[in-house]
Amino acid sequence: MSASTVVNETTEAAANSLAPLKSETPRHLEIDDAEFRRHFNRKAFHIRHHLADHPLFTLPRLVELYRSLPEGHVEYNAGNIPVSQDPNLTPHNGLSPEETIRRIEECQSWLVIKHVENQPGYRELLNECLDQIEPHSEAFAPQMCKREAFIFISSPGSVTPFHMDPEYSFLLQIRGHKTISMFDGADRSILSEEDLEQYLSGGHRNLTFKDEFQAKAWVNELTPGQGLHVPLTTPHWVQNGNAVSVSFSIAFQSKQSEQKKIVYTTNAYLRKKGLQPVAYGTSKWRDEAKYFSYRALRRAFYLFGKEL
Repeated sequence: MSASTVVNETTEAAANSLAPLKSETPRHLEIDDAEFRRHFNRKAFHIRHHLADHPLFTLPRLVELYRSLPEGHVEYNAGNIPVSQDPNLTPHNGLSPEETIRRIEECQSWLVIKHVENQPGYRELLNECLDQIEPHSEAFAPQMCKREAFIFISSPGSVTPFHMDPEYSFLLQIRGHKTISMFDGADRSILSEEDLEQYLSGGHRNLTFKDEFQAKAWVNELTPGQGLHVPLTTPHWVQNGNAVSVSFSIAFQSKQSEQKKIVYTTNAYLRKKGLQPVAYGTSKWRDEAKYFSYRALRRAFYLFGKEL
């Protein structure tokens, strides 16, 4: 080997040692694949996460987040409410959203910041988390889409009433402790076809709760570092612990969830016309016929500048 070759190889090695290392996405979530396969979109199950000390979730940073959002991206209410709460009668706390966050320890309220996926930092964190979930969920809910994130801030002892949500979600507990009572969304004594039609066609998320339901609950405790999977349209209510709670909810849709929403919207329309529609999931060809008919009709309305 010539002297010039030795010099060149030494120079190249030195240059490589000074080159910046390629950063890797942090492993935010710890997921048991076997448990995911058994329970995803069927029943609640826990995961672990590493976001409890993340700077995006301090109360001062959440005040900054609120200030950067358009009006309407924050929902907040008094937290000393019953589990079965009429949404038209939900009491307010008399504070602004910013005051609610600043005084959350004492103001007996709960607050949700919506669509934080539109904000720098939070968007990247959401995508990093869902990118770690997608390899597990793709076999059961293919074509992940409509990624969303929500942040819940709750006073000690506050209640989030009985309701359901339209997404597959994972609730990651950042601060504090909460108890979530969840119920089987396929149990029609708790959640009727009419409830689903009303909600998925644009109605309010709150549901009527009866005391006898609680005997059927899956009761889940959440502490910092724990996460909980909430299946699509699973009824649940939340009791906060004795300290301020901050939770980060990461959510998404799929082709299947979009079809479910459209079929229930169609069924709601048919029921209003006096018909008794076949429930979603009973007949695959009927579900597909409703899905494609609705999409074709919506496209036709769009071309004429109207809304369906």
